[in-house]
Amino acid sequence: MQKQSAKFIALIGAVISWFAIIAQLYLMMGNRVVSVPETAFRFFSFFTIDTNILVSLCFTFIFLQSNSGIGRFFSKATTITAITVYITVVGIVYNVFLRSTWDPQGMQKIVDELLHSVIPVLFIIFWLVFVPIEQLKWKNAFPWLIYPIIYMIYAIVHGVITKFYPYPFVDVNELGYNKALLNACAVLVVIFILSLAFIGTGKIMNRLDQKKIA
Repeated sequence: MQKQSAKFIALIGAVISWFAIIAQLYLMMGNRVVSVPETAFRFFSFFTIDTNILVSLCFTFIFLQSNSGIGRFFSKATTITAITVYITVVGIVYNVFLRSTWDPQGMQKIVDELLHSVIPVLFIIFWLVFVPIEQLKWKNAFPWLIYPIIYMIYAIVHGVITKFYPYPFVDVNELGYNKALLNACAVLVVIFILSLAFIGTGKIMNRLDQKKIA
């Protein structure tokens, strides 16, 4: 029963997340101020988009119950938890720091809420209800930093070359290298702390379950 429920929620999550990603690409293309290739390049320069793509892939492979190598990878508790950390960061950073920087309207507002609020909450709930989080170990937090480290390096280097920065807190033109790098490191620290928090939550819930059984 739980397996079927997980598959059903994964289907809903996949539909919502793929819709939000495709709709955001459509909106960016419709409002582009640079060439189509450059707009597409900028689209994939956002941590929000890249992370929502990971969420979409994860939901999709869970729904399909794929036994391929990539299917097994996206179905692992460690992989799902890492993505949960990343999408939680998306929600926190946007709603705490970036929401006040613009006022989207119409379809853009709907897509914005899906990418930054609805999908993060849905994925966290999925993680809590369906993922065997008792398998998590403290050491898992370290490899989970690889993706955000690569992203931060890419965002800054790409910005230096093209003068386009996806987020104001890594904008070298406005902040200078020292401040931008400091901000990037601060985000990585937050990701690491959140990783430990999710792992710790898994261990606490596992202990509570064991007490119930005893």
